Amino acid sequence: MIYHLVEYFKQIGIDIPGQGLFGYLSFRAIAAFTTALLISIFAGRRIIEWLQKKQIGETIRDLGLEGQMQKKGTPTMGGIIIFISLIIPVLIFGDLTNIYTILLLISTAWFFFLGFTDDYIKVFKKNKDGLSEKKKLLGQGAMALAIGLAVCFSDQIVVREDVSADSRIETSVEQVDMVKSTKTTIPFVKDHEFDYKWLSPFKGAMGWYCKWAIYVLMIIIVITACSNGVNLTDGMDGLAAGTSAIVGVVLGVFAWLGGNIVNADYLNIMYIPGSGELAVFMSALVGALIGFLWYNTYPAQVFMGDTGSLMLGGIIGVSAVLIRKELLIPVLCGVFFAESVSVIMQRTYFKYTKKKYGAGRRIFRMAPLHHHYQKEGIPALIQRPAKALPEAKIVSRFWIVGIILAVITVALLKVR
Repeated sequence: MIYHLVEYFKQIGIDIPGQGLFGYLSFRAIAAFTTALLISIFAGRRIIEWLQKKQIGETIRDLGLEGQMQKKGTPTMGGIIIFISLIIPVLIFGDLTNIYTILLLISTAWFFFLGFTDDYIKVFKKNKDGLSEKKKLLGQGAMALAIGLAVCFSDQIVVREDVSADSRIETSVEQVDMVKSTKTTIPFVKDHEFDYKWLSPFKGAMGWYCKWAIYVLMIIIVITACSNGVNLTDGMDGLAAGTSAIVGVVLGVFAWLGGNIVNADYLNIMYIPGSGELAVFMSALVGALIGFLWYNTYPAQVFMGDTGSLMLGGIIGVSAVLIRKELLIPVLCGVFFAESVSVIMQRTYFKYTKKKYGAGRRIFRMAPLHHHYQKEGIPALIQRPAKALPEAKIVSRFWIVGIILAVITVALLKVR
């Protein structure tokens, strides 16, 4: 709102000291980060007190994990803190006419509502299962499909090709070609580009429809997988929030680089006009998460619940798609990816061995993966580490792995 107010003052000739700063993406990103951080820290305490007053506490199933039952009654639905701390700075400092900002705001609200509904059923309806898996997948898939169709049909979502400007000279938008494209970013190949039309078995008009259908299907898979991945990771104090903050930093950097024609030309990466505005959004997200971690680190004073985890995963998936970095997700979001794969492997192997031997066997002591390190004394194929690790150590090591994967992902920009 302030951004648009300043732009309006410029148009009518009113000169306010410092208004030129709002024309810089970097300034608005820093302002959004700072505002989100302060809101999260100061409003967070009030929200936690309100959750405690309403007795919105976490229901804990006894899985025999150390310190697990001590968390019973800890306020949940803390994703409300993240949501408020994120939305307000974006509305203040973001460009609300930008298609990328609009899509992320809509998807954030949608996934927040989906997670809030799930938590509401668990807490107030006393149904520990919450929304069924089918309903969750339907809700996630519906928004993912909407994002895919927007990427497919919106004239504002384009990439620019044949950028030949010298990296030291700012080239005007008119000097490059604006096209609708199914290209995305992939490492280890020339120009870091992969076109989904290469997967189409058809050519001509049928090939055009087929390539966009493949692209939209991939978008649905990526967004749904990210949302569920963060949801599965949210099982220890600070784990999901800290890892998401690391991912948010990298996505913000990618958005800023890909949305600037000079930087895109210098790094030889895809230039996506307008996508730099996502740097403001991701800065606000990181600020909100760091503020939330003030209360969520071990021992947690509040849990984000599905209200936060489904929303965070949705934001990560949507932003990765919009800046054409969805194929880097398995590396950048390696922690989320490993958590999801561990659950799939555990369920599949358990069902297979139960059918074959009459009794189910495990690959991990417990899934998702973070609980494997927290449990001991259960027969499983993988028995390392020999002893259970403290929760705080597991979370810290997962953060370290997340940082390493983030550095690798950024480095892949220069690997051909």
